[in-house]
Amino acid sequence: MLRRSMAFASVLAAGVLLGWGFHSRIDAPRAHASPQNPAVIPVSPTQFPQQIAPVPANNLNPPGELAAAQGFQLSDGFLASSLDEAIHVTVYEGVNRGVVNISTRTIRPEAFLLVAEIEGNGSGSVIDRQGHILTNFHVIEGARNINVTLYNGESYPAELVGQDPDNDIAVLRITAPVESLYPIRWGDSSQLRVGQHIIAIGNPFGFERTMSTGIISSLNRQITSRTRRTIRSVIQIDAALNQGNSGGPLLNSRGEIIGMNTAIATRSGDNAGIGFAIPVNTMSRVVPQLIRTGRVARPTIGILQVFETENGLLVVNMTPNGPAEKAGLNGSRIERKKSRSVLGMIEQETVDHSQADLIIAIDETKVKQADDLLSVIETKRAGDVVRLTIVRSGKALSIPVTLGSGE
Repeated sequence: MLRRSMAFASVLAAGVLLGWGFHSRIDAPRAHASPQNPAVIPVSPTQFPQQIAPVPANNLNPPGELAAAQGFQLSDGFLASSLDEAIHVTVYEGVNRGVVNISTRTIRPEAFLLVAEIEGNGSGSVIDRQGHILTNFHVIEGARNINVTLYNGESYPAELVGQDPDNDIAVLRITAPVESLYPIRWGDSSQLRVGQHIIAIGNPFGFERTMSTGIISSLNRQITSRTRRTIRSVIQIDAALNQGNSGGPLLNSRGEIIGMNTAIATRSGDNAGIGFAIPVNTMSRVVPQLIRTGRVARPTIGILQVFETENGLLVVNMTPNGPAEKAGLNGSRIERKKSRSVLGMIEQETVDHSQADLIIAIDETKVKQADDLLSVIETKRAGDVVRLTIVRSGKALSIPVTLGSGE
């Protein structure tokens, strides 16, 4: 793995996770924005039973003719006053049974050898008929007991299948009747647009399967996970999220998951209209690995430490016989010198950076911070080849590196 050097990533705000603890506040992911940025508080396919169809005006009787002519009738006879209303009703009725309530119990040490039991609450999504549940890592972090309550009020103990703290993702599993499980369809977050309508469903403050609506306010935001790793390509939304919404689905107008609600930006602890969701394409890469092996095997380039400069990343040291060293990269040299003192001979170490390679790009993407390099590597797989552009002795070189496998 690549160790970040001095200026690892600027952290500009602190906050509380949306996974709601009844008796505790938890430090949160942080957003990369302005220094005035408020705290960030982390928050078989379903078949829709109803179809939307415009109502012909000439089939309606006064006095409701004018209103109904502008409305939309659902298959059960409900008359929506607008297309948006019809979509919201249809999506909720088709998806809400796939949203679960997650309750946890965590033991926290107190003074004088005492312990306190902390109750927490969060949200999750049913993702298959084998009982797998998707949620945030911070919702279940450190929990001794995890229970999942389905739409019908039935509660089941959950086991942790796998977790990826770096991306704030966890997968649980419950043993429940197949007919009680309503998986939510997965969408694609690569084609999202600012201004696109979105729907969030979760359990704010324990109020189960609450829906809120809004739009995508911005794309490609960054927040910091509990492990201090940067989560990239985060979706910013204006739909109301509160503590307990963490782990719940963010949906498009087709009722497909496009993200997982994770955090809010706030100055007071209350919703201020800025929420964040992990994109579904990130989860698509991670979740299959968690179900299969319980962990995420990330590719590694074999660079242990870099020094961030204005022009790029200076290689300090590498994994012995690792991918970068095998590719021929040069790191800094450690020189040991012995000198005599009144205490006898002493050995001093100095680091010589003069022969170290300077990385200025990876796959033609310029890099100035360690995160820039990591963000490209983490989209790859072990065995993939990346091309580093380096400066060595004043000359630019292109060096292919075959990525290895790491934890």
